[in-house]
Amino acid sequence: MDPIQLEVLRNSLIGIAEEMWAALLRTALSPNIRERRDCSTALFDAAGRMIVQSESIPVHLGAMPFSVKAALEAFSGLQPGDVIILNDPFRGGAHLPDITLITPIFEKNKLQAIAANRAHHADVGGIVPGSVPGNSTEIFQEGLRIPPIKLWSQSELNQEAFQLILANVRTPIEREGDLRAQFASNETARKRLIALAERVGWPLLTQAMSELLDYSERRMRHEIGKLPAGVYEATDYLDDDGQGNEKLPIHVSVEIKRDSIHVDFTGSAPQVNGPLNAVLAVTSSAVFYTLRSLTDPKIPPNEGCYRPFSITAPAGTIVNAKFPAPVVGGNLETSQRIVDTLIQAVAQACPDAVMAGCQGTMNSITFGGINPRTGGPYTFYETLAGGFGARPDRPGIDAMHSHMTNTLNTPIELLETVFPVRVERYEIRENTGGAGKYRGGSGLIREIRVLADATFSLLADRRKTRPYGLFGGEPGAQGEDFLIRDGIQTRIAAKGTLHLKANDVVSIRTPGGGGVGRADSL
Repeated sequence: MDPIQLEVLRNSLIGIAEEMWAALLRTALSPNIRERRDCSTALFDAAGRMIVQSESIPVHLGAMPFSVKAALEAFSGLQPGDVIILNDPFRGGAHLPDITLITPIFEKNKLQAIAANRAHHADVGGIVPGSVPGNSTEIFQEGLRIPPIKLWSQSELNQEAFQLILANVRTPIEREGDLRAQFASNETARKRLIALAERVGWPLLTQAMSELLDYSERRMRHEIGKLPAGVYEATDYLDDDGQGNEKLPIHVSVEIKRDSIHVDFTGSAPQVNGPLNAVLAVTSSAVFYTLRSLTDPKIPPNEGCYRPFSITAPAGTIVNAKFPAPVVGGNLETSQRIVDTLIQAVAQACPDAVMAGCQGTMNSITFGGINPRTGGPYTFYETLAGGFGARPDRPGIDAMHSHMTNTLNTPIELLETVFPVRVERYEIRENTGGAGKYRGGSGLIREIRVLADATFSLLADRRKTRPYGLFGGEPGAQGEDFLIRDGIQTRIAAKGTLHLKANDVVSIRTPGGGGVGRADSL
């Protein structure tokens, strides 16, 4: 295909993926999707290979192909108007709050492409409001598991399945609004892709999809060829699983060959009792993100990028957990530590392309209870930013989300309007970045007062271990978490659930990033 024509079609497809994302944001009901943008969109070919994606959440995008392929395996005879829903981490999902909707796109009765999106729902049931328990010990406590099922069949809503889902969540009106927004997002893609095919023809469009994958693969293999061949190893640790298991190792061996990279997690911790277990889709997503970040950012991100990568993740370990392990934090915390470990390994091969440790956690907080303004239940979910690691030529950024997440904060004005809380403090946590020739970024402080009794859950890490420095730079500061009740400040565990009384304050103080280079080299 002519390169100019291929580039024109690539950008047309990217435009569709971005319009999907915009449609989802504009029609969603929950602040977590509408304001924080905790959602992602992508287009796939008929074989379930990712072709293009929106610029959204890395942990979603790298794992979403597992969901699409699980859906194709579950249904051999898809029809126009079918829409598949799933969130089961052991059937192509990542963790239960991330619900994926998959819409096949047909030319008459021939499957030609697939639209898919993933969105984090602020409650899917389970033992705590918000469905991110820091103390879960099995997946059944984390919410409603949805295997691949047809939520729409030939354009007809499956009312029984829809009502079953809504009956198992605390905020059904919000969930219904978000699910319908996801449906609308995929419908936007279906209509736009059909319109594009009517202009250029399906044969040319499907040829372009295939050639885009091959193009990205060639570019990626060329980039790998620039790296020094060898085997590079590193180990980093998660603090604990909240159930008594301490200092959980993530070990990685990265073998760089002439035009491929193999990543081996042999030696990582066995799966644990607490919620830090990652499924293979999450681990793969972290690997894809990290290795791609080392190469030319202009390479089109699609499944072709990932063909040169292979992964060994032993089953039954914290990076490839077996059912019925709790996994909500694998997506949130273990994914971040996988990135940290990989960067430390590849820093030996390409020191100019890496950065020191970012905060290494998503600091997931959830509040829930009865909203006295409405008399109905509410759930509020948010992740909190922290310090970016320094790079070899510049300091780290203060108070930014990093690596596997890419969300915004919840605006204080909206937070206080919608939920029975008040933000008492929101500021940079000064001087928490690691010292060095280039200092790491500082974390932040967010203090929230509840105005009515509530259940609060925290799932965070880097409270015992510190974000690493590189090449003589110092590590960033650990995070800290406190409950302030009647003026008395008490340290709380980073993984667990508290029952708050009206006027209690929760104080989350996030980690700083690591520094790069010795401070005395300035």
